[in-house]
Amino acid sequence: MSLYKHVANKDDMLDGMIDVVFTEIDLRSSGIHWKKAMRQRAFSARDTLSRHPWAIGLTESRMKPGPANLRHHDSEIGCLLEAGFSIELALHAYSALDSYIYGFALQEQTLPFDTPDQVAEVSEMMLAQFPAGDYPYLTEAMVEHVGKPGYDYADEFEFGLDLILDGLEKLRND
Repeated sequence: MSLYKHVANKDDMLDGMIDVVFTEIDLRSSGIHWKKAMRQRAFSARDTLSRHPWAIGLTESRMKPGPANLRHHDSEIGCLLEAGFSIELALHAYSALDSYIYGFALQEQTLPFDTPDQVAEVSEMMLAQFPAGDYPYLTEAMVEHVGKPGYDYADEFEFGLDLILDGLEKLRND
């Protein structure tokens, strides 16, 4: 009960917890090319969300965002505007990046494997449940790529992030 001497209710406590999470996301962008800055933020946000898996469902749902949360959003939009994005394109970019980062972090948390070594094992178990030949393309992907030594699902984050950033750069330059 002494907690409620510092916060009014559960919502205030959750707002504060989410704001603390946002303090962990790297916002450096001054003097850095926008693409590099957004890339660093994306990796920092993903790392932060992996340390706080409970936060994914709460981060954007709060009605009273704290100063760190607002600073994060302002800084990200500011980085894009300063790079020459229109306000409309900056908001599209912000939304696409946020959706990708949060979505990927959530997917990583819910996948049935934790390490690259486990990916091949899980793939084999999944394929063994179905008659051979029923899913030829999925089988090829798992056998020829996912099941190979050195495959790390975490690398997919970087590939997708680069697709988004390259696409945004093209739109900005059009």
